[in-house]
Amino acid sequence: MNRNRQQLAERAWCLYDWANSAFATVVLSAVLPVYFAAIAPGGGIPLLGRTVPATAVWGYVVSLSMLLVAVVAPALGNLADRHAVKRQLLIVCTVTGAAATALLCLAGNGDWLTAAAFFLVANAAFAASNIFYNAFLVDLASGDDADRLSSRAYAWGYLGGGFALALVFALIEGHTLIGLPDKGSATRLGFLITGIWWLSFSLPAFRHLHDGPPRPEGTRLRNPADYLRLARELTSYPDLLRFLLAFLLYNDGIQTIIAIAAIFASAELGLGTGTILGCYLMIQFLAMPATMLTSRLAAIWGTRRVVLLTLGVFAAITVYAATMRTAFEFWILGAAVALVLGGSQALSRSLYGSLVPMARSAEFFSFFAISSKFASILGPLLFALLVDLTGSNRVAILSLTTFFVAGMWLLAGVDLERGRQRAGN
Repeated sequence: MNRNRQQLAERAWCLYDWANSAFATVVLSAVLPVYFAAIAPGGGIPLLGRTVPATAVWGYVVSLSMLLVAVVAPALGNLADRHAVKRQLLIVCTVTGAAATALLCLAGNGDWLTAAAFFLVANAAFAASNIFYNAFLVDLASGDDADRLSSRAYAWGYLGGGFALALVFALIEGHTLIGLPDKGSATRLGFLITGIWWLSFSLPAFRHLHDGPPRPEGTRLRNPADYLRLARELTSYPDLLRFLLAFLLYNDGIQTIIAIAAIFASAELGLGTGTILGCYLMIQFLAMPATMLTSRLAAIWGTRRVVLLTLGVFAAITVYAATMRTAFEFWILGAAVALVLGGSQALSRSLYGSLVPMARSAEFFSFFAISSKFASILGPLLFALLVDLTGSNRVAILSLTTFFVAGMWLLAGVDLERGRQRAGN
């Protein structure tokens, strides 16, 4: 690949993070969780013969969408590598997710089931698209360059997500200026804009990212026996497997914080939509320089050491979150999250990429997706169950500390040199 084409591919790859981060901020994190709680029945949602709090139902829906991806991820990654169709599958997932996001505009007051259904499709497509998007990292860079490129993409993502959220926030708060009758109408228009944003800014990636050669000799994944064989093969990469387990645990805590912070602030602290969205905007724009800073620290101190540092901060954040009472404390919490959120995720992605055999990047990044998605299943599910059983959001969020501590212990035991040699890198 010549230098000009390489630069275009790198920019397009980073711009995709700008594109899909609109979904992550508006739909997954800040706006839809609060809107979902607002359109759900006030006394709780009837579910399987009992009334369940809206916060718990939201956690169950997030978990179900991630379970769908976890089940099909290895087959998708295997298909992408064998036929060199990462780009085509990225396009399919992006178009599907963006369309489902736009269709959230149809969910009005009381239509919690409609909102849940479209979110289920959109979130599953978002998660699946990231399998192929992440797999392109090993085609574009390696070593310290991979750390820098991964961090730059996350930084672009925080900017893109921040601008998209700012736009939707302005629509909601200034709905009367553009002739909308209420904040609910403005919120639904925001979902439509988010879907268009995601698809529009993805177009350069569709054009400039290209697959390597196909690998037709690879074994197909067609039945449970093939999945078991692949799982056994994974054990021949012990350091990669240990990293995946560590990532499963600490990412469990990170993804749960992302998924439930807004609805926690609304239900437990009684904060309004304006305060919550304002805090999320602060996180997006503060996280951008913080992510680039952690990338530079990784070049000086080592990638794993910096990831461990960010996880220690996250553990302290969960303890603080369980005790906060005021809007000011919520803003402090947001600032702390912003400092470590991007760095922990960007460096984890490049660290994993260094342990992956390049010829099977999509297949192995499917395991990264499974680890990530099971984290997105288990964390929200545990949170939902604890809220459902104890009635306490604070007990539920405090439980996340264990995921960070256990993940740090596993990550500290990964032999990176041995893992890279085993992968042939």
